[in-house]
Amino acid sequence: MTAVVAGGRGVTRISDRVVARIAEHVADAADDTGGVGRSVLGVPVGGRRTRTDIEVHGDHVIARVELAVAYPEPVREVTRRVRDEVRARVHELTGLTVGRVDIDVTVLEVPRQPGPRRAVPRQEEEG
Repeated sequence: MTAVVAGGRGVTRISDRVVARIAEHVADAADDTGGVGRSVLGVPVGGRRTRTDIEVHGDHVIARVELAVAYPEPVREVTRRVRDEVRARVHELTGLTVGRVDIDVTVLEVPRQPGPRRAVPRQEEEG
């Protein structure tokens, strides 16, 4: 839990989980990224979400983000954009400084290719 002094009027406490949710939302909303599915004993469970782990030390944040990148997008460029956006949005929304954002790309998502189109037979008008 992080405390931010609001100009002598009191203290605002920001839960570490709130910071994690902001980072998750930013990473999920970024172009060319996706969530990572969970599985138990190889069986998929739940939805696909970006995973985050946050450590807050005073007003400094260290973030770890686990996500998927769309193939064939350049992984370094996508992760740089996510890293910059996480830093900016967490600071903008909480006033905390994000010093480090470690990103683990665990999946390269291959977009589904549409199957071959089948011709629909034309119906002849009865006359």
